[in-house]
Amino acid sequence: MSYERPYYNKRRNRDDFDNPRREVYETPEQKIRTAIIRLGEVDVLQEIPRVAKQIREQAEGSVPAISEGFRIGVTEEPYKIPYYAHLLRLLHDPPEGEAEASSSGGTSLGKQILEDFWKGFQAFLDKLSWRETRLCIHFFAHLTMAKVISVQSMFNLLQSFVAVLDEFGVSHGRAKRAGLCAAQGLMIAGKVLKEDSVTNVIDIINAIQIYIETTSAAKRLVQPIVHYHAESDTLENADELLETALAVLKTLNASDFAETANSYPQPYADLPGLPEGAAPFELPSVLVPPEIIELDGLAADTSEDAQVKKEEWPEYYIRLFDNEVTPDPVSPAGYAVRSALLDIVEIFEVNRKECARLLIEYPKWTLPGTFKPRPGTPAELQPEPAPGKNWQLESTLMEIVLGSLFVLPEATYKAIYYIGLITEICKLSPSTVGPAVGKSIRRLYASLADGLDVEVARRFAEWFAIHMSNFGFQWVWKEWVPDVSLTHQHPKRAFMRRAVEFEIRLAYFERIAKTLPEGLQAEGAHVLPEHAPGPDFEYDEPSNPYHNAAQSVLNLLKGRAKADDVLAHLETLKTTIGETAEGDVNVDSVIRSVAVQSLLNIGSRSFSHFLNAIERYLAVLRSLSTGGIDARTDILTAVSLFWKRNRQMISIVFDKLMQYQIVDPTDVVAWTFTNGVGNERGDTEGPSAINAHDWDLLKGALDKANGRVLVARKRVSALRKEEDDTRARVKASGGDVASMEVDAEAKPDEPPESAALTTAVKAFTSLTTQQKNALARALDGFIACLAPLSSDRRANPYAREVLTEKAWHNRANWTDDDWNAWETWGWYRHFCRAYSPYLRSYSTTLGTVSLKKFEGSTDPAALQIVKIWNVSIGEES
Repeated sequence: MSYERPYYNKRRNRDDFDNPRREVYETPEQKIRTAIIRLGEVDVLQEIPRVAKQIREQAEGSVPAISEGFRIGVTEEPYKIPYYAHLLRLLHDPPEGEAEASSSGGTSLGKQILEDFWKGFQAFLDKLSWRETRLCIHFFAHLTMAKVISVQSMFNLLQSFVAVLDEFGVSHGRAKRAGLCAAQGLMIAGKVLKEDSVTNVIDIINAIQIYIETTSAAKRLVQPIVHYHAESDTLENADELLETALAVLKTLNASDFAETANSYPQPYADLPGLPEGAAPFELPSVLVPPEIIELDGLAADTSEDAQVKKEEWPEYYIRLFDNEVTPDPVSPAGYAVRSALLDIVEIFEVNRKECARLLIEYPKWTLPGTFKPRPGTPAELQPEPAPGKNWQLESTLMEIVLGSLFVLPEATYKAIYYIGLITEICKLSPSTVGPAVGKSIRRLYASLADGLDVEVARRFAEWFAIHMSNFGFQWVWKEWVPDVSLTHQHPKRAFMRRAVEFEIRLAYFERIAKTLPEGLQAEGAHVLPEHAPGPDFEYDEPSNPYHNAAQSVLNLLKGRAKADDVLAHLETLKTTIGETAEGDVNVDSVIRSVAVQSLLNIGSRSFSHFLNAIERYLAVLRSLSTGGIDARTDILTAVSLFWKRNRQMISIVFDKLMQYQIVDPTDVVAWTFTNGVGNERGDTEGPSAINAHDWDLLKGALDKANGRVLVARKRVSALRKEEDDTRARVKASGGDVASMEVDAEAKPDEPPESAALTTAVKAFTSLTTQQKNALARALDGFIACLAPLSSDRRANPYAREVLTEKAWHNRANWTDDDWNAWETWGWYRHFCRAYSPYLRSYSTTLGTVSLKKFEGSTDPAALQIVKIWNVSIGEES
């Protein structure tokens, strides 16, 4: 039977394609699968019997489609899992009026569906699709509570994931995901598992605790609140994902899992047991596949062979509100709500609007009284507040989404997803979500001076600016006017400057200025820049001694003179300036500055003008950069002076100079530590420091070096594979199989590598050296800023003092130098954790060269540098 639209003649009208009301036919299998996926769109408890009846009526030959519907629902709509368990439990009963199931030789329909569902679960496990695997375990756990799955087989399944924690050298990411699979499965099915065996439950909890105890050092490096003087891993306003799961398990175990019914919906709880003679389903035994380690085959005896894998750290989620306002993550009910919301945020990353809608509607899938009723809900429809719950949905959503955005060292998805998601949530319910957003901003702002990590503070400023741009830049800035009296480098004042800078990028200077109160526009406030973003051509004023020389270069560039003519004119200028210069003037530096700033000036009208100018005069730039490190430093300095009013353009131009290989990433790193901003005032007398703008430059340079190595590695691998395949084909066509199986000594000499492969290997080697040099220069730069033993710069006493507990409690009296040192420590921590895979590859050489000077030192700054380094490369646990 055909379910496609019939055509009654060969001519098809345009209406066949353009009419939106034309009927679309679905096969019975598609209809039943859709019915399962859409379960609960109105009232889930009323729909379950109807859907169960529909499944029975169309079950013959449709079991794969039915089980597919369950798989999609379980893994993409996890908030429905308890109700899917209820539905499958009903399908285990025989049809009404029959003594026993007769769907297939006495096998119940529910069992058939579960057998096919297991095949999908095994596929998820084989591919190490951890989220889908964990959600399937949720489904099995609920079915165990519903007496559909045997208790012993459920324990064996959980034990398979617990075994991962004992693997030799297991990565934290693998152990964390496996531990969550076991922990969350035990939270749901723990009651029946403990009734069957107390020892089995204790074994699972102990195994998770033993693993967590081995991660204490790593946790300190990714905590969103920084206390250098504290050795404890416990934070009052941040929670680690696996650690909270362990706390919940202990709480549940103490009550014999009685609180599970108050944490997870159990709509199947009142159903009778399985029909007489029906045995529960036995889950097959499984083995969690090992991690896949890819090799590129470059040199089998070096640690750089393995493809660089992103280092996975403990996950900390920052908390903004009290337990009475948002779910307590260490309580069973609070953990259940938070984990469900996190799953929704992760699953629906592909559609932020749908994600926002589901988050707003999430209370319908929770137990009554979990959240406060929405404004306008009739009194007769409002459930009684549940003890220990009655949370605010909007504040909970803000805490969940912002917590995901602020995970260190980087969030799961791009920051723009979380920012856009908050915007969509606000659009759905502006009157209720708006106050929650304002409270979140105020809580984060207050924590800036209480140890908030510098990277979290940077993301906070970015989110704040983008969110304000989506809602007319409306914020109560006057609340922060008193903070202008704080020291210039105080984190709150730094945040205001950074946020306003981001806002100006998203709008324009005059509009943002109008949103600020007079107290923040005052000359001494240093919140609003003195000038609108734009170029600052140093040689534009006639009073400048090199004005005429710059104008002559500008005229050539505007006239699109050839690069050779420009270079010839620069040589002439060099002679002229050298003859007329007074005092000790570096003529070459002057020429480079004049040429680079003139080139940037003609490209300052737009980004396309800039790219055209750079590409047209690449030969000029390459010639200017041939004078060694000093020449490249002069080029970078000229760029920073020209765009000092628009620091975003400095990062952009530096990136293009690296792309066109005018300067190397190592040059940018070195320039940042020697000529970077250091502090917002531009002082040169205070101790050197790194701020957020400097970090943007460092990150751009390091990412460029690492990205080049990755591309080169892939090219070498591809060429080598292609060459090996070609040789194999040649050998195969030249003789039989036996002729290939001879001793290596008897084989003829292998043909030489192709020219393309040889070139690619040389490029890879060169780029690897460049990568190593950039990382080494960054490490040396941080040591020079922070360590008093450095010889290239004078000692920085503030870097030592801000580490002590006494100094931290006295931070209200810190000077600008203290806060500069504190921020530099923060960026050093972030450098080590963000680039730990690369640092680990070069740990032996970098550690020996840069950190050997600290052997035997008792200085707190030196010890802190070494400690952070050792944690990042995995040598301290």
